[in-house]
Amino acid sequence: MDSLTQFTLGAAISALCLGRKLGPRKAALLGGVLGTIPDLDVLLPTDNPVDAFVFHRGWTHSVFVHAVAAPVVGEILVRGIDALRECRARVWATVFLCFSTHAIIDAMTVYGTRLFWPFYPDPVGVGSIFIIDPLYTIPLLIAVVWALSVKNWSSRLKGGLVAALVFSTTYMGLSVILQANAERRAKAIFAAAGIEARNIFAIAGPFNTVVWKVIGQEDDRYHNLYLSLFDDDDQARLYTHPTRPDLTACLNGNDAFEKLKWFSRGYFRTALQDGKIVVSDLRMGLTPGYVFRFAIAEYSGGMVRQTPPEPVQSQMTTLNDDLNWLAQRLVGQPSVRTAETTGDEQEKTNTPASC
Repeated sequence: MDSLTQFTLGAAISALCLGRKLGPRKAALLGGVLGTIPDLDVLLPTDNPVDAFVFHRGWTHSVFVHAVAAPVVGEILVRGIDALRECRARVWATVFLCFSTHAIIDAMTVYGTRLFWPFYPDPVGVGSIFIIDPLYTIPLLIAVVWALSVKNWSSRLKGGLVAALVFSTTYMGLSVILQANAERRAKAIFAAAGIEARNIFAIAGPFNTVVWKVIGQEDDRYHNLYLSLFDDDDQARLYTHPTRPDLTACLNGNDAFEKLKWFSRGYFRTALQDGKIVVSDLRMGLTPGYVFRFAIAEYSGGMVRQTPPEPVQSQMTTLNDDLNWLAQRLVGQPSVRTAETTGDEQEKTNTPASC
């Protein structure tokens, strides 16, 4: 999730666990720093943009790495801070919690997190919560600001920290239930439309868990379905887009493509843009504004040449239109995403590729 959320979660945990010994202010600051450490993997060098994309949230987000690192970091803190010398086990546990909860809430977003590396190397991306969700973060932020503003530990502060952590954790759990409900509804809607989707995946909408984007995949196309908790499913609108399997067939043996296919769990599309084959991750961004798009090959006259991967700027829709659309969907009002009704006309008329 976003850096503010990771800081506040780590700060709340550390303030609760170490606030009595270290003081709430110092404990919160310490936890905030610990809670952001796993994301320092962005500073590690990578060979190309695709590697940077698929290997972020890698081994630094593994709970097994955290279990090994926590005693080391914890012992440094115990020996370096006098107030912590009599509570070694508590410090070690706090460090582990700050590290591991960072990875766990990251895994609840759709961006893959290698939570169980090296024993299970595939990324975990539940998708039940958006990378920024105010309802998750704000209670933690309030509690942390409280902890930072006082010098002395109190039972009231303890109660506030516990309440914030319980609320945020409960909300995270509720998001999984809402996600399952969205997928159940989507299956019925797809079936009623005669769509035999081989994969269905519900993803939390921007900044909320009220509106859900559900992707339904067929062999040569995918369908987007946006469901609000307040919707009448009989009025659901489907948006259908091509995936260009003819272009995908041209990418056999392409190393960057294999990595993107693995990381996206198959939720990708290929497109031809300015003579280049572009692969987009369908899970992140609202069509056609995919957040992660990469040109990985050149195509001309049936010939494909692998090229060094390079990011492609997203086809961003009008922000005001999407904000208005989201506001209407949040209250269950029918609304058409015009960006999805016109964005694929060129793809629909392209001649099938032959490799």
